[in-house]
Amino acid sequence: MEAKTVKETRVVQTDQVLINDLNNYHTLFGGVLMKKMDACATLSARRHSRIKECVTASTDSVNFLEPIRQSDSVCIESYVSYTGKRSMEIFCKVIAEDLETGNRRLAATAFLTFVPLDENKRPMEVPAIIPESEEERFLFETGKERERIRKLKREQNKELIVNLSLGKPWDSK
Repeated sequence: MEAKTVKETRVVQTDQVLINDLNNYHTLFGGVLMKKMDACATLSARRHSRIKECVTASTDSVNFLEPIRQSDSVCIESYVSYTGKRSMEIFCKVIAEDLETGNRRLAATAFLTFVPLDENKRPMEVPAIIPESEEERFLFETGKERERIRKLKREQNKELIVNLSLGKPWDSK
């Protein structure tokens, strides 16, 4: 399996912000932005693995930095920033651009983890990633620590799950 460069996985999607996408503060709904990031990241994961089915295993470190308004365009850039044996970390960078002034600002960032699945729905190995730019190298070099934290959170989540009730809240005593 041949390693790929980050630029081979890069996806850039730009949309205009529509009135239906706004909350009562006249800014883009966070959930709408998260859906756009997940869609963009899925394409990066599929470009890297060249597999039909890549599933989102986790979304972490979603940081909403600046509000996105109706007068803005929203540009989402995603790419594979780190790889494990059977998973890929995808970095999403969201830039809002005021379409009237041309001012650009970093509006959000996120890390998503994807797993490629074979025809039997089993995780497959992924190619290694080769960072080239300063930004790509920084994210790659710090990826091992993010992977360690995700593993720790998965273990904590297993403990949480066994302590959760599936009963109907209105039937509780």
